[in-house]
Amino acid sequence: MTSAHDFRELNDDDLRKRERDLDDQIFRLRIQKSMGQVDAPQKIRELRRDLARVKTVLRMRGLPARRRGGAERTGAGAGAAAAAAPAGDAKS
Repeated sequence: MTSAHDFRELNDDDLRKRERDLDDQIFRLRIQKSMGQVDAPQKIRELRRDLARVKTVLRMRGLPARRRGGAERTGAGAGAAAAAAPAGDAKS
């Protein structure tokens, strides 16, 4: 299992290559599992988690820097607009 820190040190091309390799390994292990030939079933889990880490690092690099903080995503504007909207044409 590789840590996310190790993946962050790689450049984008190496990460994409690693992503393809992990995807291929997972595919092969799933085929072996279906035929009952997998010796280490936890290996699939480790590979899937490494693949998720690689995809996360690639995704974070693709996001603009201002979106990484999180404060802009959960601002008061979205919630306040929904709360201020009328509940419909309720006739009393």
